[in-house]
Formats: sequence, C-alpha cells, structure tokens
Amino acid sequence: MADEATCIETPTRFARYTVADGTGIPIGTMLKLTDPNTAIAHSGDGDAFAGIAWEEKSASDGITEITAALNGVWDLTDGGGGSAVGELLSLDGTANEVRLAVEADIITGSVVGKSLETASANEVFRVRVGEW
Repeated sequence: MADEATCIETPTRFARYTVADGTGIPIGTMLKLTDPNTAIAHSGDGDAFAGIAWEEKSASDGITEITAALNGVWDLTDGGGGSAVGELLSLDGTANEVRLAVEADIITGSVVGKSLETASANEVFRVRVGEW
C-alpha cells in the first residue's frame, strides 16, 4: 500500500478488532469498521473509521485480531482537495488518504480528526486523530 499514516504523538486510546487471517495490513493503514467488529483496510469514500493499524498484520499468519490507534497526532495524506487548520477530515475514496469532512461524514462515522496544518492537494500534513 501507499500513504500509510506516520505517528507523530503516541496515541493513548486503542481498540482490538477481528481481521481475516488471509489479510495483510501494514502498520499505519487507515482502517474501515465492518460488521461484526471487524476491521479491513479502508478503500472507499465515507467508510466508517475504525482507527489506524498500530501493528503489522501479515497475510495467513494465523492471527485474527489487530490493534488500532484511536487518537494521537499523525502525518496523513490529503486526498486532493486540501484543507485549512481546524477543519474536520474524513476518509477519502483513495486508501490511506483524507479529505475535508461534510455533514454526512459525522452520521456515517467516517470523521478521522482535525487538521493541525493547512494542506494543499496531496500534501502530507498533521492531523489530531479522534478529536472533533
């Protein structure tokens, strides 16, 4: 994958999710929440945000759980529209990228956090995850 999140300030909140044994998930992957309490790599606009993969999950390693970070400060990649300081961000349609959130993102649970820097299109910038 590309554009994985890079941790700047260590998170203090975590969650454990079920994952498929055959799935590989790199550290820093933005995760989508699916039913029942299962996380997969995010790939669609408006996916429900489950956190950021805190550990590596190798495909077919026999492990069926993963830890996800729910807060902290991270370097994330803008999905192309840019954002200003303080704006809320949600999962973009491209894996591991974020975009400016709209009202519907709050309802669907795809809000990731708050921008700590102004970002141009496709720029890597600081985001406080889990705060909004």
